[in-house]
Amino acid sequence: MMISVIIPFLNEAAALPDTLLHLARATAHWRDVEVIAVDGGSTDASHAVVASASCVPRPSVLAAERGRARQQNAGAAAARGDVLLFLHADTALPERALVAIGDAASMAGFVYGGFHHRFSGNDWRLALISALHNYRCSKALTFYGDQALFVARKAFERVGGFPDRQVEDIALCEQLRELGRPAFLPDEIVTSARKFEQMGVWRSFARVLAILLCRKTGRPLPQAFFADIR
Repeated sequence: MMISVIIPFLNEAAALPDTLLHLARATAHWRDVEVIAVDGGSTDASHAVVASASCVPRPSVLAAERGRARQQNAGAAAARGDVLLFLHADTALPERALVAIGDAASMAGFVYGGFHHRFSGNDWRLALISALHNYRCSKALTFYGDQALFVARKAFERVGGFPDRQVEDIALCEQLRELGRPAFLPDEIVTSARKFEQMGVWRSFARVLAILLCRKTGRPLPQAFFADIR
């Protein structure tokens, strides 16, 4: 089973080294893997960081129109894997992540899955938010993109890939859950807390809740919510 790891990035030179280091450790435990990084128009050293990564195999780098949905769809279109793993540029995989994905994808009826989430650092507020995120995912059967969403290629193609709109990760999962229940892996994936810390932990959490509320009630999503989201 080939796993295609797709990494969308835009000006992530500071975050990518740690993400790629953890990915390199994970690829050491899974033989059949390819890594595709998709640049949305970076103006920093992100491209050079990816090009020098020690992953096995070394990542190929594509260019795509800016937008996480567009970049991820471009990576998926170029991928050859049976399973597509979408990895955010500031998210660290556990060492045996690819093995866990392979085991889940080998189960009959596999459609999609994700990992339990944890923020970096020791802030109790962020630990609480992660716990709430994980609880929501277990009930709604949808994952955030920074939970390393992985999808059977055939299922991904069947639903038409990521919708080209905001909150594309949840929108995709809402389509995939019509095809089958997800695999919610107990392994923890670690997302950099930098964005929550820069905006303010509670303010960031309030924005997430507001986005979910807007989606649930059918209200339009305020574009100001996404000013710093790539």
